Amino acid sequence: MKKILIAEDEKPMAKALELKLSHAGFEVSLAFNGEEALKLAKETPYDLLLLDLMMPKIDGFTVLKELQQGQVKLPVIVLSNLSQADDEQKARALGARDFFVKSNTPLAEIVNHVNSVLGL
Repeated sequence: MKKILIAEDEKPMAKALELKLSHAGFEVSLAFNGEEALKLAKETPYDLLLLDLMMPKIDGFTVLKELQQGQVKLPVIVLSNLSQADDEQKARALGARDFFVKSNTPLAEIVNHVNSVLGL
């Protein structure tokens, strides 16, 4: 079973993603701040990280930087409400594979994208 880490501080959004991805057959873990997300990503081998950029303690950009520096190889899909092109470029430069604006992207589309990234 593929393991997904969701780093999202908005609990209703995190729970909705968790529910959708669990129903799609994934094992899902939640982190509600960047510090927790980094700790989990370093301790547990995940197949994918869904990462919000604006989170308490450590933001998503810092999480991406730390993962790169710590040699944690993990595909990252950024889900953010930051919709500026430079935010997307910065996230991609730090290793994010994909970038979705949460308010413009239905959860079903995110689940479909996760399936395709993981080759399912």
